[in-house]
Amino acid sequence: VLPACLLLALLLLAPALPAEHERGLVVNLETGELCLQSIQCKSGCCHRANGLSLARCAPKAAESQECSPKSIYGVYYKCPCERGLTCDADKSIVGSITNSNFGVCKDPQDSSRR
Repeated sequence: VLPACLLLALLLLAPALPAEHERGLVVNLETGELCLQSIQCKSGCCHRANGLSLARCAPKAAESQECSPKSIYGVYYKCPCERGLTCDADKSIVGSITNSNFGVCKDPQDSSRR
């Protein structure tokens, strides 16, 4: 009887779970909120100014701003580019490990027009 009651309770609660909150304690974090990984941020960028600072969610880099192509740690010193832009930077594994592979966000369409 207990498993049937448990199953019934889960079925009744299931629709209420997604409607609880759009923003949680550890995901869908807004710009400026503390984070541990970029996946937690709405923007997709968990940024830290230096090795001793706390990481906070930050907006992605716009055109002509400094960027990082990818972080293997999930935290960036420079955020990746906004959608549609590419980070013109050193994409070597050494740059990823040392977190020194910074570049500049560029529109790939601009280089093909010239």
